[in-house]
Amino acid sequence: MASRQIVQQQNRGVAAPAAADGKNRRALGDIGNVVTYYGVDPKKISRPITRSFCAQLLANAQAQAAAVATDNKKVAAVGAVKPAAAPHAQKKAAVPKPKRPTETEIIIIPDTDKKAMKEASSTKVAKAFTSILSARSKAACGLNNNNEKKNNIINVDAGDEENELAVVEYIEDIYKFYKIVEKENRVQDYIDLQPEINEKMRAVLVDWLVEVHQKFELTMETLYLTINIIDRYLSSKVTQRKELQLVGIGAMLMASKYEEIWAPEVNDFVCIADNAYTHKQVLVTEKRILERLEWNLTVATPYVFLVRFIKASGSDQDVENMAYFLAEMGIVNYSTVMFNPSLMAAAAVYVAQCTVVKKKKNGGAIWDETLKVHTGFMECDLMECAKLLVGFHSNAGQHKLKAVYRKYSSLEKGAVALLPPAVLGTSYISF
Repeated sequence: MASRQIVQQQNRGVAAPAAADGKNRRALGDIGNVVTYYGVDPKKISRPITRSFCAQLLANAQAQAAAVATDNKKVAAVGAVKPAAAPHAQKKAAVPKPKRPTETEIIIIPDTDKKAMKEASSTKVAKAFTSILSARSKAACGLNNNNEKKNNIINVDAGDEENELAVVEYIEDIYKFYKIVEKENRVQDYIDLQPEINEKMRAVLVDWLVEVHQKFELTMETLYLTINIIDRYLSSKVTQRKELQLVGIGAMLMASKYEEIWAPEVNDFVCIADNAYTHKQVLVTEKRILERLEWNLTVATPYVFLVRFIKASGSDQDVENMAYFLAEMGIVNYSTVMFNPSLMAAAAVYVAQCTVVKKKKNGGAIWDETLKVHTGFMECDLMECAKLLVGFHSNAGQHKLKAVYRKYSSLEKGAVALLPPAVLGTSYISF
């Protein structure tokens, strides 16, 4: 306050501009805040400007402009000089014609006109960019709906053409990329290279991780990525038996950080492992796994193919639950490591349909043309893996490792594990 008083005293002897006293201020005209009503002087308006009153003012101005235009036409038709008009007529003729609005003027539209404009705009059907791009891509490739119907191939993405998050125009290229990536990151047979670890130990570890995954309520992507990390690490690094569970904890910690929004903390894994390992051991193991895998966590797991193949099958919730049940039974058992993730996912969908659907409503085949196109496999390509999955389902109730069986025996999962195993035809071999 002291500094402000000093400044005022210093400025007393200086002649300030007239606008500085605050009495001669005007509204800024360059920011679009000046409202102009055609044919009416805003200074003469004394009542509040409501919506209906604005509409009335606009109507009066338009009527005056129309009257002026009519008088001008009459004068031009007669061709005579217009006599001196009365003062009232001169005042009326002096009303300017409404001009085109500028950027600083606002046009007031009556409620009736606004309603008509709204109805006209609502009748227009806007087509999304996704559907336009899809149509152009199909036209460029020589594909159309007639060819799809002719070949009995259903467009499984037809319902998502308006959904930009579904990236319909890129989905086929994405899964082609997944097919290439899965071959590069395919896990080879490594049990013979591990002197202290066998198939049973691995199955016990994965069965326990399924329970941990369910306890923490993690996503399906996390579970499949965890098993992929374990298999890739064990295939490249000799591991002692006492460190196998530590590798599983580190793998699930990494997968949770990669896939989850809220990942479990290190102490959560230490506690769930009954304090068998320390906080520092978990972090050291996590770092060692990442260095061995060269920080490559973007891989194609069976889950990404399951989502696509289940959608292509057009099946209900029971088939979906059964496919996930068979796939999780597959990742628990080491014998499915030899198969590509896409093949195991396709086999799980095939066996799930044979178990739940048995025969489609329209009398068509279980493995129809749509599934052949989207999976890239014929029915004969799936039989070897499908027989293994049926065998796992048959022995699930009597097996000692029952984490997956209990999970899919609940009503939440449709109790699909309690259904009788599928029969894959005359070539099926009972396990």
